[in-house]
Amino acid sequence: MAEKNIVKRLSNEVDRLIADHARISAECRSLTQERDKLLSEKRRLEERVRELDDKLKSAELTSVMCGNDGNVERARRRVDALLREVDICIATIKNQGND
Repeated sequence: MAEKNIVKRLSNEVDRLIADHARISAECRSLTQERDKLLSEKRRLEERVRELDDKLKSAELTSVMCGNDGNVERARRRVDALLREVDICIATIKNQGND
């Protein structure tokens, strides 16, 4: 009789563990899908931020170049920075050609 109780208890425990496993597996799949969606949204938003940063820089440069803010020195510094960046790009291209 005691053996039957032990077997029945073990059977109930196994059934409970199987049910828990199924529930947790389903929850894991759901959370994985949610994570993937959030990562995709994050990448999309990061790209949008980069695009908006580029637009802002372009608008600021346009404003400075047009003299809308009246700061000629700021415009010169920005042009100098852009020229340095172009020089770096040219040097990089030349170095790649030599390799």
